Amino acid sequence: MKIIWLLAAVSLSAADLKLGIVGTDTSHCLQFSRILNDPSQAEHVPGAKIVAAFKGGSRDIESSWSRVDKHAEELRAKYGVEVVADISALCRKVDAVLVQSADGRAHLQQVRQILPFKKPFFVDKPLASTLEDAREIARLAREAGVPWFSSSALRFNEIATTMKFPDLRALFVWGPGQTEPHHYLDLSWYGIHPIEMMYTLMGTGCEEVTRIAGVDMDEVVGRWKDGRTATVHIMRPSGPYGAVAFRPKSVEQSPAKVPFSYRPLVQEIVKFFQTGAPPVTPEETLEIFAFLDAAQKSKERGGAPVRLR
Repeated sequence: MKIIWLLAAVSLSAADLKLGIVGTDTSHCLQFSRILNDPSQAEHVPGAKIVAAFKGGSRDIESSWSRVDKHAEELRAKYGVEVVADISALCRKVDAVLVQSADGRAHLQQVRQILPFKKPFFVDKPLASTLEDAREIARLAREAGVPWFSSSALRFNEIATTMKFPDLRALFVWGPGQTEPHHYLDLSWYGIHPIEMMYTLMGTGCEEVTRIAGVDMDEVVGRWKDGRTATVHIMRPSGPYGAVAFRPKSVEQSPAKVPFSYRPLVQEIVKFFQTGAPPVTPEETLEIFAFLDAAQKSKERGGAPVRLR
């Protein structure tokens, strides 16, 4: 299966890939279409174009149902994207799929519908609303031989790319972490961004998590197997991103104002669809969700340390 996929990727890389969007209820679908479909944009990324979209949407999440139709119409009118009736119809028109539904609860069932078509896929944040769903997505994709990855755009932006020091001993990162009541892993909704930034800098290997929950902020501390520690300061409802890296002979801090762009993530997605090689392994993504799961259980237990499952 891997050999077949690599041969297909070589043939696809010679021309623009046709991409499909599942879920038009986040601004990401518009941002990605702007970057991929409009060559006049300074941030334009060549090599792929979004040609079709399935609206999806969740009636019990206001930020989803209030935007899904409006975004779908903008995709059609502004970027020439065809809006289709279901995921099967979408998969028949495209080479690869962007799962961009806002609701992480929907992603497992959406991936189930994509896998029979053997299309590589990217899952926007959050990958899932539970650790079990995240593991099932990974299992099904592995058994089907279909490559995939999931990531926050923060992984490829300035802080994560400039502060990845080989001698990092401890880390303090911060960012917003508004929650959504239908997601069991409450940090998966928006806290995933600073947590993914933390993992980009620290790497895998966390074994224990402690979370102290406050009224409008949380402190989440991870202890790695090699003795290093990382703390994530979560702010609600919003706040800036930043990091302080502790090294043996210096302390490095990110700038007060850090520029942000979706372009680096979109570049990685296009490269992945062209080659079949994900920039983030499923194993790392699943450890991030094990971290989120341990943090949730620590909160439920009043701040007791919880080992990753």
